[in-house]
Amino acid sequence: MKLDIKKLNDNAIIPTFGTEYSAGADLYACIDEAVVIKPGETKLIPTGLSMAIPEGYGGFIYARSGLASKRGLAPANKVGVVDADYRGEVMVALYNQSSEEQTVDVNERIAQLVIAPFLKVEFNEVDELNETVRGTGGFGSTGTK
Repeated sequence: MKLDIKKLNDNAIIPTFGTEYSAGADLYACIDEAVVIKPGETKLIPTGLSMAIPEGYGGFIYARSGLASKRGLAPANKVGVVDADYRGEVMVALYNQSSEEQTVDVNERIAQLVIAPFLKVEFNEVDELNETVRGTGGFGSTGTK
């Protein structure tokens, strides 16, 4: 599958895959100078790109594991969603969950983009749901025995 992508800024970097089998393509910071993110702060980092995601697919923006685990920088909304009908600039809301200021450098890899299909459902309100063994048990209920 080919994905149409447009550079909104001449300095933007087209996403790249780290290896042949990478599920996520790295998104790069398209900034003119380094950006400092204080502890507990969120900053919108532009990618300089827009894209045409096919109908029936979504663009899901996930943290880069090294950036999140080593520096505490991850998308503020945990997973960003780029809808198929969105044509604006793809931005990453990076949140600093560490206790130290973190600097995002020009052209730094800031997140990863996964293009994946999804099911569009119609919500059908009912009076009762079918029974299951688990029932209403949630939040850790399956690991209590």
